Amino acid sequence: MTDCVGQTFIIAYREPTDRLTAALDQTGCQSEVLRQVHQPGYETYSRSFLCLLNHCQAWQRALQSDRPTLIVEADFVPVVGFGLLPPPFDPADSDLGIAWLYTCAPQVYSITEQGYARGYSTSMVAYVVTAQSAQLLLDLAAAVEYDPGPTAYSPWDSGIDYYLRDRGLHNYVPFRNYGEHGGLPNPEHKANQLSKAHRADVLYGRLAFSPLYAQRDETQPEQHSPVHWWKERGYGRIKGLGRLLLGKYLRGPVLKSSGQPIRLLRFAIGRHLTF
Repeated sequence: MTDCVGQTFIIAYREPTDRLTAALDQTGCQSEVLRQVHQPGYETYSRSFLCLLNHCQAWQRALQSDRPTLIVEADFVPVVGFGLLPPPFDPADSDLGIAWLYTCAPQVYSITEQGYARGYSTSMVAYVVTAQSAQLLLDLAAAVEYDPGPTAYSPWDSGIDYYLRDRGLHNYVPFRNYGEHGGLPNPEHKANQLSKAHRADVLYGRLAFSPLYAQRDETQPEQHSPVHWWKERGYGRIKGLGRLLLGKYLRGPVLKSSGQPIRLLRFAIGRHLTF
């Protein structure tokens, strides 16, 4: 992984990032923290738009690099050996759009001749972009600012795959997640009838440190406990298997129209069942 990216950014507001920075640096990804500075008027903005603004900081920096840029949110928890894992994208692809390292509601569309999986995901917990795709994402951010506007909730991350693919770029999903979304439930998601929390369905290995939702807090013992940890990880695992069995990860029409159905099935099933 480290050989395929030129710079690594951690985007944050007030969240602590020491453990994440140390874990990334230890595995070879020298990272820089980009913290959002509160501006007058931000108090009226939706959390989704504030999140988008934070990503825009990293996309602006990605424009300056001739190599792919790795971007992670402050509540990302990488697996041990994160930087030593193979990249989920083809390093020779000059039309790389986005490569997710952590997926939410993923779908796989095809497998390239080199063995990389192209597909869909939402959530921007951890991903790789290029200068080319970063410019397009900044254009998308400008469109979101215009409609629905900064104060309205917008699931802008759910449309990134379509936005980049419509402009000729290739988007990649990983064989397994390179880490976990360690954050607590987002109340804005619940208010908009979305899942309050999302967890990795299957990981490449054990986590480098304990995620926030699993840390003990004496004021909220029911929320931060070993039982809660296993419940959250079990939820992600079961949901991932359920999506596979229900044809949501690899959809029937995609499989039927594919010229490589065995390769797709091997990828979709193998990620859950192999060591």
